[in-house]
Amino acid sequence: MAAGVSHALEASDWSAPWLEPFSHVGPQVAQQVQGGEPVHRALQAATLPGPVVRFVPQSELPGGTAYEQYIFDTGQVPTRENLHDFFNGLVWLQFPHTKRRLNQLQAQAIAADGVQAVRGPLRDALTVFDENGAVLSAPPALWAALRARDWQALFVDLRPLWREARLVLFGHALLEKLVSPRKPTVAHVYQAPVAINSIASLDAWLAQAVQPGPWAAKPFTPLPVLGVPGWWPANEVPGFYGDAQVFRPPRAAR
Repeated sequence: MAAGVSHALEASDWSAPWLEPFSHVGPQVAQQVQGGEPVHRALQAATLPGPVVRFVPQSELPGGTAYEQYIFDTGQVPTRENLHDFFNGLVWLQFPHTKRRLNQLQAQAIAADGVQAVRGPLRDALTVFDENGAVLSAPPALWAALRARDWQALFVDLRPLWREARLVLFGHALLEKLVSPRKPTVAHVYQAPVAINSIASLDAWLAQAVQPGPWAAKPFTPLPVLGVPGWWPANEVPGFYGDAQVFRPPRAAR
């Protein structure tokens, strides 16, 4: 039954900046789920002609079969009745090429190494981005401050530069967390070298950018997303960034 996820969706604010890329499709899928439709059917109804995948009930996944391998082999995404899989489906709808690329590399790694108790470096990086990733297009000064974890420069001194930046969330677990926003929420951010003009163009670029060699090194930078100017009213107060439990200083060199 979709009752649990329906109740949880009541807390979703589709005007939130992190949901902007999903705001034209998310509300209609949510409305169907809140009306009693199973999550997989609501997602399937929102797919465009010639979808990359089909959404099916979790019960379709055979016992002992790896989830990623099943998607690769069948083109079907087993979907549970929860927020996590609801947002996973939305990301499939908006980023079909990137999701397919991540799945392809996961399946290749499983075919080569089997399902290990501990994921290898590439599978681990792919999973981190799939669950918690984001893409940021920003001026070089912002990127330099972010990589240095110079939060004062990033969010206060260089605050006007954020008008030239765009942050797009990708990870479905990250989107799920932000249904109930908490200050410590952190995204693993990948750098977009060019402006993000549309989600479709971002999807096409990102799918090409996901390459095994560089991605095995986890080319991501942690970003507390509620610190982004315009994303959370509380960050208008400069003292917001003084919380060292969230805005952590760089690790001391050994």
